[in-house]
This record gives sequence, structure tokens and C-alpha cells, in this order.
Amino acid sequence: MDQQQRGLTSTYDESRSRFLTAARDAGAVVSSYDHPERGMAAEPLAVDVATIGPDDATAVLIVVSGTHGVEGFTGSALQHHWLADLREFRPDDVKVVLIHALNPFGFSWVRRVNEDNVDLNRNFIDWSETPPANEDYGGIAHLLVPDSWDDDTQQTTTLQLLGYAEDVGFDRLQEVVSGGQYTHPSGVFYGGDGPVWSHRWLLAHLAELVGSASRVCILDLHTGLGPWGHGELISHLGRDDPGYRRGTAWWGDVRSMRDGESVSAALSGDWLAGVEQLLADVESTSIALEFGTVDVITVLQALRADAVLHSTLDPRSPAGDTVRAQVRAAFADDDPAWFDAVAARFDDVVRAALENLASR
Repeated sequence: MDQQQRGLTSTYDESRSRFLTAARDAGAVVSSYDHPERGMAAEPLAVDVATIGPDDATAVLIVVSGTHGVEGFTGSALQHHWLADLREFRPDDVKVVLIHALNPFGFSWVRRVNEDNVDLNRNFIDWSETPPANEDYGGIAHLLVPDSWDDDTQQTTTLQLLGYAEDVGFDRLQEVVSGGQYTHPSGVFYGGDGPVWSHRWLLAHLAELVGSASRVCILDLHTGLGPWGHGELISHLGRDDPGYRRGTAWWGDVRSMRDGESVSAALSGDWLAGVEQLLADVESTSIALEFGTVDVITVLQALRADAVLHSTLDPRSPAGDTVRAQVRAAFADDDPAWFDAVAARFDDVVRAALENLASR
């Protein structure tokens, strides 16, 4: 691939255009599903799906980018990389489905969350029941997202959060902050008050994405946790679950967030867990591939700044440009060496998935 075409783009629109061009050049069947909102530059938004392989395939690999909008810069680049460089390694009897920008609004606005300030990966709870309680979040909500973001407020609230971490332990702080909460709509890691647009879209189209396949692997691409350039495979299942054991047989080192093995806290409303319940008759191997960028405190500070920006300030102001640059730096590294490491890990994970899907 031409080096100028490799790596991350600058905007959602550039990423989308590059993905669609590569998909059509590869002979993929492309479907686009318009999002009701417009992007930061008033551009149209959509979930785009590129499919390569037989409609009647018994095995399907689904690769998803942009569940957490800003993380789509890397996910889109990896999907483009597969289309441009790796599609020829697809076994003939396996269908590959690339879902580009599951959360296109967050991708365009350089936010992790969607148009409702909802974390899509906390939105897949059972909405017929009362949302999970996270009472401790309420005690630090005002520290996480204060009413202002001047230097004094940042310093004061950050020191108080670090003091809280000393009292309860850093793992507990991560669990309280990032596990999911349903009571503070302008807060971080908010799960919403019902199924959001991307949630509804996925449920409406899941059956056609899987088709008649009896085996499916879903690979959800993420950034922001773990060591620089490292790709951790994260399972929402416990170590005794057949899906977890199948994952370890395919890839080796898989980490269970349910059992406390992962860089991620256990989550409420994880979408991979949600859709697996709809695939009861399908052998499903679902995994999140998480690539490390910067340290977790830097990531949290970026998310706090973003939440304050969108709850109390004008997102289109110069302050908004500064915050978006901060968020992008926390979740998307433009260093070519970083992308080379990420792409190499992605290649290995996808190759193993395809080989195992085609092995029966």
C-alpha cells in the first residue's frame, strides 16, 4: 500500500471516503444506512457495510469500527488496510463483513459517545428492567464533570479524584467511573435511558449480516487502554464459558473482563454480550481488540474535558478545537510506528479468526 494511504486520516469524512473507495475497488457489496444527524462539518453520517464472500457462507467474520466514535480513526484505518492488503487471504467459504463507524456521530465530532452523550458499549442492557445501579458514581459525579474547566478546577477535582483512588484503590475507581452509569446524562460512561440509534440499527440488521451462517466471529476494534501499541483481546465471558475457551484456542492469550483479567473493568451494557443473546442458534466467538495509546489518567482527563465541553460550553468554540485535539491524541496515535504495531497485531488476529472459521 502507498504509505500516504496507510494509517489514520484527519476526519470522519476522509475515513469514510477512503473506506468506501477501497471497498468498491475490492469488489465488495456496499450498503449505507443514513444516520438522522449531521456531522461536525454538516456532512452526512452513515453506518457503511462492506461485504466480501458468498451470501450462503456457513461462517462469517464481522469486523466493527467506531463503536466509540473517536476510536474509529484506528478501526477505519485497519478496515481499509484489510481491504487494500489482506482481502486475498480470505478463505473462499468465509464471508467477511466490515461495519464502518457504528457510531458515526461520535466519530465525526471526535467524541467517544454518541449524539445523546451515550456510551454505546453501556447501552445494551435489558431495558425492560431497571438499569444497573452504580451508586458510588453519584458521589464523584461532580468531580468527574465539574461546572467549569479552568486550571484551578481541573487541578482541584483531579487531586480529589486521586484521593478517592487512594481510599478505595485504583481498580475500584476504574470500576466506578467506567463500568457504566444510568443516572447522570451529562456524565462520562453514561448508558442512556433506552436503546439509542446505533443500538436499534444493529438489532434491525444483525440477522442479515449473519445470514445463514452457523458460525460467526465478531471483532470489535477499540483504542485507549493498555500499553502503547499493544493489542489486548478482551472477552466479556468468564473463563469457564465455551466462547472464552474457543477464543483462547484460536488466539492464545484472551483476557476476561468478567473475571478481572483485563485492562477493562467489567461493563454493564456491553454490546457484544447483548448481541450474543440474539445469536443463540449460532456458534458465536465475540472479542474486543483493544489497542493501548497513552496512560489511563491522560485518557480520563480527555474524557472529562469532552464531557464539560458538551455540557456547559460551545463545542464549536476555540475551546472545542482544543478539547477535540486532546481527545484525539488520547485515542488515536498518528505515529507511523504505532500504526505498524497495531496493524501487525490486527493481521495476526484476523488471520487466526479466518483460519479457524474455515477449519470445519
